[in-house]
Amino acid sequence: MVIGTGIDIIEVSRIETAIKRWGNSFLLHIFTDKEIEYSQNHKYPAQHFAVRFAAKEAVYKAIGEHPHISWKDIEILNDENGKPYCLFKDRFYKNKILISLSHTKDYAVANAIITTE
Repeated sequence: MVIGTGIDIIEVSRIETAIKRWGNSFLLHIFTDKEIEYSQNHKYPAQHFAVRFAAKEAVYKAIGEHPHISWKDIEILNDENGKPYCLFKDRFYKNKILISLSHTKDYAVANAIITTE
């Protein structure tokens, strides 16, 4: 059963600007080490950072009221086939989080759906 949905879109240039302005402090505040490593291993890392940022926002919206969620509590990774998935670092949270990501040169969009397991 679906219990929450969220969507977010962001201009890649906004993330690119934040990275240029604040550098590693921005990356380390928002992204986990695995997300940083994944994104930096691509030709255009800003697109990959932007889509992960959008995914985290979409998950926030889909979860709704949940106290004390930090940026790093939501980790967006890819499985061995490249399919994105979300790890929510709250051991008591039992719902399933489904995500879909897409990006172009200029925009990144993500959708999150929360279902009961």
